[in-house]
Amino acid sequence: MTDVAGGGSGPSARPVARVWAWLLAPRDIAALAAFRMALGLLITVSAVRFLAYGWVGVLFAQPRFRFTYWGFGWVPVLPGDGMPALFMVMGVLGALLMVGLFYRVTVVLLFGVFAYVQLLDVTNYLNHYYLVSLLLGLMCFVPAHRAFSVDAWRKPALRRDWLPAWCTVLLRFQVSVVYVFAGLAKVTTDWLVHAQPLNIWLAARTGLPWVGPLLEQRWMAYAAAWGGMLFDTTIVLFLMWRRTRPFAYVVVLGFHAVTFVLFPIGMFPFIMVTAALVFFDPSWPRVLAARVRRLPAAVRPSGVGEGATLVVPGWKGRLALGAALTYAALQVALPLRTHAYGGNVLWHEQGMRFSWRVMTREKNGSATFLVRDSVTGREWHVPPSQYLTRLQEREMAVQPDLILQLAHRIARDFEANTHHPMEVRADVRVSLNGRMSEPLVDPRVDLAKEEDSLGPKAWILPAPEGPPVHLRPSRRSAPGV
Repeated sequence: MTDVAGGGSGPSARPVARVWAWLLAPRDIAALAAFRMALGLLITVSAVRFLAYGWVGVLFAQPRFRFTYWGFGWVPVLPGDGMPALFMVMGVLGALLMVGLFYRVTVVLLFGVFAYVQLLDVTNYLNHYYLVSLLLGLMCFVPAHRAFSVDAWRKPALRRDWLPAWCTVLLRFQVSVVYVFAGLAKVTTDWLVHAQPLNIWLAARTGLPWVGPLLEQRWMAYAAAWGGMLFDTTIVLFLMWRRTRPFAYVVVLGFHAVTFVLFPIGMFPFIMVTAALVFFDPSWPRVLAARVRRLPAAVRPSGVGEGATLVVPGWKGRLALGAALTYAALQVALPLRTHAYGGNVLWHEQGMRFSWRVMTREKNGSATFLVRDSVTGREWHVPPSQYLTRLQEREMAVQPDLILQLAHRIARDFEANTHHPMEVRADVRVSLNGRMSEPLVDPRVDLAKEEDSLGPKAWILPAPEGPPVHLRPSRRSAPGV
């Protein structure tokens, strides 16, 4: 069987060949080069911020205990000055990515460094840094250094004015997944009917000049809730359509500018504004530069000519397509996995991470651990502050798998001192989206005997069924993303 459609594989091969023609069609490299530059700049700025504000020490040096991801407990923290040095390396690698120097090595190292930092402590998880890790992983396969880069200047043989369309398709898919699932996650009673947790967050920002009095109005929270849901669920469609794309991007800029002003969510707005650039026409940087210089735009080839031969690649191409489809299926399955657990994911947190549930909950909790010597019957009350920083304690108190990890650590410490088996129970009360505090875990269960797994946790109590209480918060509350 030949790989040329119509040359022996029959009419049935022609649709497949057309799919390949679409994936392999030449597209101007300019847009992906611009995306490479913007992503590298953001990573460098982020690394500098972590160093300048002392966050590296707070997040990685101060903690005496680390919460690890399931299956990744073996990942160590670099000792001494290793972590600050690593963030310096990250900043340099971001700059190298931006200018396109040693691109292949740089992007692989940057992906490894970024992923490593994210794996060190679950309490540091943020959706936007998870997105950056995924984008860097995809960029390992996208040769975005073949133009507008130091590499292309140093080695003219590398230069290309175009890249195959699949490079853009992969990145567009990834950004689309973020927006669509973030929107679907907001189709809940709390978000649409009660405007929670936005009502809490906006009420905490009434001290802002000019807009403060407006944020006091209840309707404003509902407008923001419905507007946020509609934005997330529809913006990809408007960005994909050429006619509405410029207007949609203006909306993207406005939306993320507002979230940056109202909520302390760090680099998230900048990352999403940068990520949305992948939806623009591949030649947009050339067109923009030409308009600024008032010169004709030199648009590079895009698409496949009418007389082009439709070719189906060999086994390597099919293997690559299979890997890409597997990756796409995984990115869709991860946000959907929470439905296998049932219940309210905002409460039990099973399937919460990696699901793009951005700014959908406000949870506050308190936890105390009761340790009992199984031999002597002696009991101790252990506050989490003996083990955790304030940030870790705040995150642990509302996430059952982290409660379990700390319970195991407490049990090991007491058993090492007494040489007796220990029972560890937890008294945890959590408020979700303004509701009154309710028990999160069964206080009768010995957590020292429970093992963490991907299966459902029977010791997590059901979520409260009543509606949230609309109370004005007495102190500033910050959303997590």
